Order: sequence, then structure tokens, then C-alpha cells
Amino acid sequence: MTGLDERAATGDGSPRIGALVRDRRKQRQMTLQMLGDAAQTSVGYLSQIERDQATPSLGTLAQIARALGVRVDYFIAAPTAKDALSQADTRRKFSIDGTSIVYERLSTEFPGNRLSSFIMTVPVGYQSETVSHEGEELLYVLSGTITQSLANETMVLGAGDALHFRGNQPHAWANHGTEPAKLLWAGTLALFQSITASKILPDAHKKPDIQPVTPTSTQKEDQS
Repeated sequence: MTGLDERAATGDGSPRIGALVRDRRKQRQMTLQMLGDAAQTSVGYLSQIERDQATPSLGTLAQIARALGVRVDYFIAAPTAKDALSQADTRRKFSIDGTSIVYERLSTEFPGNRLSSFIMTVPVGYQSETVSHEGEELLYVLSGTITQSLANETMVLGAGDALHFRGNQPHAWANHGTEPAKLLWAGTLALFQSITASKILPDAHKKPDIQPVTPTSTQKEDQS
């Protein structure tokens, strides 16, 4: 097979294949040796691919994609403007099994994306668990109030307030107010790989017909 064209490495807005391979490998907590064994490709050649010093054939890229658990188009497809747009009246809403928070997904998925973002409606009385993880988070309160604990501090955030922090600090939040709180959340966590079971709400004034989905586990980046 002939090698892939240079589209992914020419700066036309498409992500470079090498960076995508490396980011996906580290997301999967794989060393170069582990990926080489799984893809039946030499470590030296993989290293060249990741540094954009070599362009793999489509066959080799297919082997690498299988080893990384994605399709080939993960590395060569580019998102369209239509895919990137979410409109307020058609945006899907969903909940996570076992919680009462309603989510509206703002971000989309495309090769190399790291950012996730949601609008979250948090009911009165909700209390999260304390967590810490890799990556970072940004909270912006649209309405209502949220009590946020971060490391050894506790703060109350009202409409217009924002908080940006590293996820490796222990943190938790709660709605101790008298009305549901609406938040804009953005972060570098891969919270949901796919939301296929969510349903569009036909009428904002009706009781939400929301089907729960299960989040993926957070994956720590390896140091190789």
C-alpha cells in the first residue's frame, strides 16, 4: 500500500498523526514497546511516526489503530462545522445512573480532542463525593449557588463566579441553596466516550425523559 498523504502533517488544520498516536497511546497507558508488540510494528518506527518523521502506510496505520482500540478514521478524519454545533433547543440531555444531575453536552469528539464540556443542572440537596484525578477543571456558575471544597478550603460560588483548578487536588461540591444550580463545566477528563442512550427533550416544560448512561473510568497518563 502507498503511504498516506501529507494532509495530517501540513498545518491545514488537521491534527498530526504522530501526536494523535502518542496521545492515544498514553491515554491507554501503553509504552512504545507494548504498542509495538500489539501492532506488530518496530518500536523504532513507532517512535518515528510519533515524532512525525515517518508517514505510515494505511495498512500499518490500521494495525496501530486496532492496537489502540480505535478506527483508522480516528487519525485521518476531521470534524465538520455541523458536527461541532449544538443548539439550545435540540441539545441532548441525560443523567448518570444513580444520580439526579441533568447534563447537556456541549463538546464534541474528534481526533485528538482533550476538552469535555457540559451544562449541569444540580438539584437542591445534592452532595458529591470527594475525588482527585489527573487533568484540570473549570466551573462557571450560570444560576443558583454551589458550595465547593478544594484541598483545605471551602467556598460558595454564585451566578457569574468561576473556579479553575488542577484535578489532583481533593475536591467536592454540593448544592445547599434553595433552587437548582446550573453550571458550565469544562475539563480535560475523558468523562464519556459516547452518549448514545440519551434522548432529546421534546419540551423544556415537560418532565425530562432522560435515560441514564454510565461514565468511563478516568485513565491516568503514563510517564513513558
